[in-house]
Amino acid sequence: MKFVIVGGVAGGASTAARLRRLDEQAEIIMFEKGPHVSFSNCCLPYRLSEKIDNHNKLILMDPEQFAARYNIEARVSHMVLSIDREGKKVKVRNLLKGQEYEESYDKLILAPGANAVVPKIKGMEGGNVFTVKNVVDISRLYSYLKEKQVKRVSVLGGGFIGIEVTENLTEAGYKVSLVEAMPQILRTYDYDMVQILHKELMDKGVNLFLGEKAVEFQESNIVLESGKVVEGEAVIMTVGVTPDTILGKEAGLELNSRGAFKVDGNYCTSDPDIYAVGDAIEVFHALTHKPAMVSLAGPAQKQARAAADHIYGRPVRNTGFIGSSCIKVFDYNAASTGLTAAQCKAEGISYDIAYVISQDKVGIMPGSWPLHYKLIYEVPTGKVLGAQAISKGDAVKRVDVAATLIKFGGTVDDLRDLELCYAPPFSTAKDPVNYAGMVACNLLQKTFRQITVDEVRGLVESGAYIIDVREEHEYAQGHIKTAVNIPLSQIRQRLDEIPKDRPVYLHCRSSQRSYNAVLALQGHGFQNVYNISGSFLGISFYEYFNDVTQNREPIVTAYNFN
Repeated sequence: MKFVIVGGVAGGASTAARLRRLDEQAEIIMFEKGPHVSFSNCCLPYRLSEKIDNHNKLILMDPEQFAARYNIEARVSHMVLSIDREGKKVKVRNLLKGQEYEESYDKLILAPGANAVVPKIKGMEGGNVFTVKNVVDISRLYSYLKEKQVKRVSVLGGGFIGIEVTENLTEAGYKVSLVEAMPQILRTYDYDMVQILHKELMDKGVNLFLGEKAVEFQESNIVLESGKVVEGEAVIMTVGVTPDTILGKEAGLELNSRGAFKVDGNYCTSDPDIYAVGDAIEVFHALTHKPAMVSLAGPAQKQARAAADHIYGRPVRNTGFIGSSCIKVFDYNAASTGLTAAQCKAEGISYDIAYVISQDKVGIMPGSWPLHYKLIYEVPTGKVLGAQAISKGDAVKRVDVAATLIKFGGTVDDLRDLELCYAPPFSTAKDPVNYAGMVACNLLQKTFRQITVDEVRGLVESGAYIIDVREEHEYAQGHIKTAVNIPLSQIRQRLDEIPKDRPVYLHCRSSQRSYNAVLALQGHGFQNVYNISGSFLGISFYEYFNDVTQNREPIVTAYNFN
């Protein structure tokens, strides 16, 4: 059997390797229009900070290695121009020699990836504009910054690539401005969680513009819709990607409304002899049960293996994708999986959240950090729908636990009961994910009621009765301006100070003591009491960035981030 593969990075290279493992006799030809195959596109931004000290290290395998190790013919600098579906052949151009020829196939696998979106902005042709898609791109950008001795760089777009480029440029000593048209970066996180990362970017010297659209270039300076001018000597476009499916479109393959290949559960396109994998396809979302776009390397490699297996008659059950991802943002590690609360709301899914802040390891151990963990679950079933974690400690493994549970249809009861590894240098006896499961179970059982950090400013402005149950010395270091200090250690002796004829909202540092206070008050006949999820730590992070950037009156006397 003869296979032709279009695209030689994650999806294409993985498909080729799997096909060879399944059939030693197959003829496998892989076309890549760029000069490199099998390079680490996820590591590209780290060349800018020289964590990757040579661009050649980004290239994982060259055509000679493909031929020697796998007997796969990888033809770089070869662009597939068209597909003749009836004749089962493709027209190819050798970009180095300018020659065109045809190549036949029994099965064709399309793994062209996605193209960087470069919006048409007035005056852009006069600026020094770069994209970050492959080794050539990053080498060109790196060389330009060094040769021109650039000091100021602007990044357009606050997705994964934009944040990683921003971090690495900042660590390399450049002054970076990051412009994002949406009100937040990284939309795989809810607005309350991402405020932690907004603050971190600002603390590290990044000039962050949110809710700002670029409307004009003045050389390499960017004029925003608000009239602000972002000065720079180079601009990096990271506003998003679009599926590179023009080849399939011209061949009449079925696409979705966003231009991605429609594929079945085996990654076969509308032509039974043509498969497609990677960033250019739509996938099945395991939670919404709807088509989705998931541009991640892990899913691309799983799709490649499944497509190759199907070609050789090996049954593969497609369980869909949930979009698990992680990112480092300077000192913070962040991870997310499944649906955000915002997505649940948009989809009309009945949900609730458990937002807990505990230490990532035993608190008296060196290097113990607060871990912000947001669990999203379905009401009333308790089915886990998503999780987000942000910490200077180990956030990623906590989200991996939730991701595993989601794939197996687990509930908050399962999360509560999981037996996870524990030793003081690594975790706590009640791991943060167990703790989140316990809180969620209590909420489902209506053991207590809660409100979230985004509701607190409204409570303060309306004169709601708020109790801070921390100790007096903690309160003195910073508190909600309208909050009354009744420490948990005193609350049973001061019940007569607490009104029963109006709602009462309680908080502490991280919601654990205030939860105990809520239960104590309920035990004494108070029925209209609420725990503030996230408490003072969560409130401080949620309020800080907008207070500073909008010159807004704070609702706290001082912030606490520790």
